Amino acid sequence: MPIISRIGRRHIRTRLLVGAIYTLLIVGSVTMIYPFLLMVAGSSKSNADLSESRLVPRFLANEEALWIKHVEGLFNESLGMMRQVHNSDAPAFRYTERAEAERRVELARKRLREAADKAPQERKKARLALEEGEWALERRLTPPQSVNRAPVDAWRQFLKDHPQPHYAYTIGYLQAPVSRGVFPKAMRRIKDELIERFEGDLDRLNREFGTEYLTWSNVFLRPEDYLLRRNKPADSPFALALRDFKARQPIESRYYFSPEGAYKELFLKTKYSRRIKTYNKEHGTAYASYDQVHLDRRLPSGPGRTNKEREDWLGFVRKDLNLLWIRASAGSAPAYRAFLRAKYADIARLNEKYGTAYPRFDDIPLVDEPPGEGLCLSDWTAFLQGWKDPDSGDLHILPAEAIRVHSTEFLFRDYLRGRYGTVAKANAELGTSAARWTDFVPPQRDLHYLAFRRQTGPLRREFVVRNYLTVWDFMVLHGRGILNTAIYCILAVVGALLVNPLAAYALSRYKPPSAYKVLLFLMLTMAFPPMVTTIPVFLMLRQFSMLNTFWALILPGLANGYSIFLLKGFFDSLPQELYESASLDGAGEFRIFWQITMSLSKPILAVIALGAFKLAYTNFMFALLICQDQKMWTLMVWLFQLRQRSGQGVIFASLIIAAVPTFLIFALCQNIIMRGIVVPVEK
Repeated sequence: MPIISRIGRRHIRTRLLVGAIYTLLIVGSVTMIYPFLLMVAGSSKSNADLSESRLVPRFLANEEALWIKHVEGLFNESLGMMRQVHNSDAPAFRYTERAEAERRVELARKRLREAADKAPQERKKARLALEEGEWALERRLTPPQSVNRAPVDAWRQFLKDHPQPHYAYTIGYLQAPVSRGVFPKAMRRIKDELIERFEGDLDRLNREFGTEYLTWSNVFLRPEDYLLRRNKPADSPFALALRDFKARQPIESRYYFSPEGAYKELFLKTKYSRRIKTYNKEHGTAYASYDQVHLDRRLPSGPGRTNKEREDWLGFVRKDLNLLWIRASAGSAPAYRAFLRAKYADIARLNEKYGTAYPRFDDIPLVDEPPGEGLCLSDWTAFLQGWKDPDSGDLHILPAEAIRVHSTEFLFRDYLRGRYGTVAKANAELGTSAARWTDFVPPQRDLHYLAFRRQTGPLRREFVVRNYLTVWDFMVLHGRGILNTAIYCILAVVGALLVNPLAAYALSRYKPPSAYKVLLFLMLTMAFPPMVTTIPVFLMLRQFSMLNTFWALILPGLANGYSIFLLKGFFDSLPQELYESASLDGAGEFRIFWQITMSLSKPILAVIALGAFKLAYTNFMFALLICQDQKMWTLMVWLFQLRQRSGQGVIFASLIIAAVPTFLIFALCQNIIMRGIVVPVEK
């Protein structure tokens, strides 16, 4: 019968009591569920939304936040590369609400007004804060407000008619160095291709590629960056594999390197700040913004161009820009040959160093596309930067007028010039307002945005599941963690359901005089934490040569004092008449134990099994100490290794995946488990 009668429930005090109880239960459930939901939401994080704490990730409903995460992944989390290609000054891959940015600007203006009567230092500080706020508001990373499709179509047609060399572009979603530990979709695809190509044989890949990877999870490729001189294309098997893979990817998945963007982002803005006013002051120019500043194909000349601009251009091209983007006019060939003649003196010596067979210096061709490595590359670099003859003191250097920048941007402009003839006609056809040909830039940002609008759904799914796929990929391809954990848990559960019931049955059935002393001894084992016994157990297992075996994992925890105590109490509560009847019918002791005791003890056995599974499944420190061989590492040890090199999103995903087996077992067996908890109390 109910504790409170039906009539008693109508009283206001009873209703308040029941309401308070339900309120406490709801609050308690929220305090348990809320952190879990935060962890689930955090499992989809990348560096773009790392600082957010939301139950529902913003990118699932906000297109602007999704665009930021997409741009971050597309440029392999390289903010500098995004700035160069998209001609952006965004301070970070971060979502900032416009209203919040405007509120900060208004607050900065209010502080500036309040500082009008204060010291000059305070006014200067307030003015700088206002400028920073206005800068942040203006430079927020946002999608394009409108897209002109005509230039995008022209860009597509140009790339179709004039395929660019492999060093002119790379692909996105290949690496996530800031988020740490994430395998983006392009990296997963190329790894799947390698696994299929080598039929899962990692040793074969290591032999053919000259690598020493221990597991497939360690295999990864870095995106190229051929803008600065220090980076050179490689011809290793891995580089060739990436080259082949990216050539098969759609244009929307690529970004083409921008020497002009590198000139502004890496050279001018680092030297003169991001303020166009500072640049104009140093150069004696009157540009409205950096959008009007371009990297010239040749040495800047003509009306309005200053010596400072020419100095910057020469400094960037001679010392910083990658040689892949530099060409020399044919008229500089005699100067180049004179440089080689001065350095080597004898053609035979040059042929020996170069591995060539030129009959004379005049037969040496001018370098067009520089080689990837070797002495010829070194000499070409020295000639471009200037080489001083140690004997005569003469300076051999490529004349400034002979240097030409050869990039995808200039080839695109040449394509437009050949297609439309004049800037005015190009503007009319493309719907642009360029003043000169250098104002036409590859519309990569618009292309990427149009592609983004067509794949918002797949992108959301990618960001939701990619951290989980990373963890799953790590677990499956990294050693035998899943198999070892399955074997370990099965042996632990089977051992716990054999040893503990047998010991408890002996104490309960035969009631030896020392039963309570034995129980006291078993309970005393609970007074010492497992860490205290770890070293003695390790020494004992080493003495018996059991390290790095399943025996080492199972034997130390095979018998559990609390489990035996719990089982004995449950067995004592079973009706003794059943045992007497079975004995009269001629049943043996093992038959009585198996068919009566074990059959009636399923609830408590389920609790013992769950406890044994939990201890084995979550065992980390002991498993790492006892089994130091990676082939014997369990899942928890591997996940710990993953967390050491991963960011927050992957860590949260690994915790959720690790909790799934325990949750499923409890969900599927909860009726039996609850009976195992309630029945002993009732007994």
